[in-house]
Amino acid sequence: MTDRPVGPEIDATAAKRPEAVVLEGRFGRVERLDPVRHGAALWDAVRGRDELWTYMSYGPFAEQTEFAAWLDGRATLEDPFYYAIVDAGGHARGIATLVEIRPAMRVIEVGHIVYGGALQRTPLGTEAQYLLARYVFEELGYRRCEWKANALNAASRRAAQRYGFTFEGIFRNHMIVKGRSRDTAWYAMLDAEWPARKRAFESWLAPENFDHQGRQRRPLSVLVSADGD
Repeated sequence: MTDRPVGPEIDATAAKRPEAVVLEGRFGRVERLDPVRHGAALWDAVRGRDELWTYMSYGPFAEQTEFAAWLDGRATLEDPFYYAIVDAGGHARGIATLVEIRPAMRVIEVGHIVYGGALQRTPLGTEAQYLLARYVFEELGYRRCEWKANALNAASRRAAQRYGFTFEGIFRNHMIVKGRSRDTAWYAMLDAEWPARKRAFESWLAPENFDHQGRQRRPLSVLVSADGD
């Protein structure tokens, strides 16, 4: 032993790896990506929306066959582990993954998020992030969930903060994507923060938070700030 400072002791049991679960919500569900069941609806969701791929390392896709081949390759991966976001009518509207999976460190990232137009700015879009975070912290046993964004991707950075992720800094010249330099903004949510974030999500998703026209009464960002850490 020395007198040098060290971190607190914690349970070092490894977290679990993501599985092909179905995460049911009030507005829809999150389930393992299946190109056969989800492919056509996902193509309808992203077709002609080239802006969805601006900050991704892949896409856009000009033809359905090209998109289908990409989707087939993604569905077999274990990291990233791909999920489809499916609405109450059974239509896949977007994609999200759990990625950079490090069970021994109990660290994971939510990323590769692609929301079609019908999913953007909807309760299901927010609920999907709640379902994934609850799965990560409560079922898989992770202690840190990360969110990384191109530093120029203002929409992704706003989403991270709205969902209760804490900004941790910029990694300069972090990547080269599509022949361009990328600085990366890092955000994270910790297991100790999750109970407050969970309350904020559930308050926002509650039926009483929406008026008869489906408009929110209190924004999630306000609920996250009010509940604190």
